[in-house]
Amino acid sequence: MATTYLELTNELLRELNEVALTSTTFASALGVQQHVKDSVNRAYFDIITEEPQWPFLASAESGETDPMYGNVYVETVAGTRFYELKPASSNITTDFSSIDWDNFYMTTVGVSGEVAPYVARNLRFMTIEAWKDFRRISENLDDADSQQFGVPNAVIRSPDSRKFGLSPIPDKVYRVWFYAWDLPSRLSGHGDTIVFPDLYTGVLQARARYYIWQFKDNPQAAAFALEDYRKGLRSMRSNLIEPVPADIKDDRMRFV
Repeated sequence: MATTYLELTNELLRELNEVALTSTTFASALGVQQHVKDSVNRAYFDIITEEPQWPFLASAESGETDPMYGNVYVETVAGTRFYELKPASSNITTDFSSIDWDNFYMTTVGVSGEVAPYVARNLRFMTIEAWKDFRRISENLDDADSQQFGVPNAVIRSPDSRKFGLSPIPDKVYRVWFYAWDLPSRLSGHGDTIVFPDLYTGVLQARARYYIWQFKDNPQAAAFALEDYRKGLRSMRSNLIEPVPADIKDDRMRFV
């Protein structure tokens, strides 16, 4: 069961020999209690923003047919170049926090009415500047005059980073898959839970202790807490971002 905001806060309050909060008193916390709550939230977002592509922030599970497709897809419309990364998103604060622009993949698998042989290809990322320099004139002419579209082979990021464009302009319906990560909301209610595994709550606690000891003007304790946090963060990265398979670890003796 995921650890709650109340549980995280009370663990730190007990360490400080302060009165623990309850579900009833949590919202009205003052003084040290409120500072501890703030420290927990600050620490939580330090970890979240440290790696925008933490696996626990993934917007969905990987592709329906192939886990390497991506975890989000958008279906194209013939003759339309740009698409919202998050359809129906009306507020930029609800958009994805991170997009892997180097792994866009397009296929007709799953498109209504499509049968084998399917179209399947990786889409090369192209900057908007490169598209303007090398493709805009010819493709705009196609769009306005001849209506000759094609099978896209490149993806473009819109200037506001809220849409992606395809080049050439799609000639029919395709599924464009990509990997996206969400940005969770800050902890607010006493029952709110953290998004990462409970195994790493100690990392959050260490970061929160750093802020607490700074507030209490105890630089030595703050330094110890900061070192614990850095060690924990390295462990999280090693286990969740860049795990090393056991069969390729370097077990040779080292002399230091």
